[in-house]
Amino acid sequence: MTRSARPTGRHRARLAAALLAACAALGTGTAATARSAPTATRTTADTPSPDAPHRGVVTLAHRPGDSPTPGRDRAARTFLEGRRAQAATAHKASISSGQRPQDANLTHNWWGIFPQPGTHDGIMATHTVDPSYHVTDPENFTYAPTTKAQGSCMEMVTAYWNSGDELWAWDWCSSPGGPAKTVPINADFLATYTTTASGHPAYTVQMAKDSAGTNQWSAYLYNYRTSGWDLLYRQSGSDRSGLNYGWDMFEIYASVNPATGTGYYCTEARGTVFDSSSVQLRSGGKWNPARPADAPWTDTSPNGRDFLCPALRFVQAGANDHWTVRQ
Repeated sequence: MTRSARPTGRHRARLAAALLAACAALGTGTAATARSAPTATRTTADTPSPDAPHRGVVTLAHRPGDSPTPGRDRAARTFLEGRRAQAATAHKASISSGQRPQDANLTHNWWGIFPQPGTHDGIMATHTVDPSYHVTDPENFTYAPTTKAQGSCMEMVTAYWNSGDELWAWDWCSSPGGPAKTVPINADFLATYTTTASGHPAYTVQMAKDSAGTNQWSAYLYNYRTSGWDLLYRQSGSDRSGLNYGWDMFEIYASVNPATGTGYYCTEARGTVFDSSSVQLRSGGKWNPARPADAPWTDTSPNGRDFLCPALRFVQAGANDHWTVRQ
C-alpha cells in the first residue's frame, strides 16, 4: 500500500485555514499541524561553543566495511535512491513534495529547514537520539534528524533501521556515496557525546568548510567529557548529492502496517521525540542561529497523514533554528 505525495500548496493552504478556524473555535491545537511551542529547555549557555577546541578524534567510529550487515546495506541503498529522486525534482515547487524510492513500496517524506545557497559554509545543530526506538520491518527506515550543509562533502544522519541504530557520516563527494563512518548509539556514545536537550539525550554535530579551493569539509561531534570537538570525518571534492541547498530535517521511508493502517514507525516511535535545536549557520566566519530568510521551512503546515502517522505533530519550536516532531 502506498500513499500519494503531499497535497498541493493550494490544498494545504485551504486545509490550514480550515484547521486554524476549527482550533480557534475549540481553543485547542491540531495534532498534525505545525505550531509554536514554549521556549525550549536548552539555553544559549547550554549550547557548545562552535569555537571550542577542535583536537580530538571520534574513536567510537567505524568504517562500514569493518562490520558489514545486510540491513545497513539495504538502508543505505534506500537512502541513496531517495536522495536521487529528490535531486531529480529539485526545484522550489517540489521541495516539500514526498517521493518514493524505486525499489520498494515506501512512502518517502521529510520536514524541516532547507538552508539556502550562498547563506553558509558551515552548519551545526543539537540532535536528540532514542536508543529505545527499534525498527522491526527491514524495509522501513527513519533518518531523523539528518543534516547537511549546502555543498558539503558529508551528511550527518541519525539512522534507525532494523539491525541497529547508528550515526552515519555519509560521503557525498565519492561515487556512488554511502556511509563513510558509522557510530553505534550505545552506552559509550551516550556517555561521551550526549547531553540533555529538551529533556532527551542529544548529540551536537558541526560541519564546516576548511578550504574553498578543494571544497574540503570536516564533520565533528562535541565531546561533553573533554569540552571539545572530536573529528569524525574529513573529505574534499565535488558534492554529488545533486541538490544545491542544505537541510536539517526529519525524514522517513515507511510502509503501512496492515494491522494498524498506519506506518510501522507510527507505533514503534510513539514515545520517541525527534528534536533539532540550536541550529546555527556559519557565514563570514561567524556562527548565527538559522533564520527564516536563510533556512525556510520545507512546509509550514505538514500533515501527519502524509507521513503515514496522523497523530504526528510538527512543532516550529524556534524561528527556524529549532524543530520537534513527536506524537
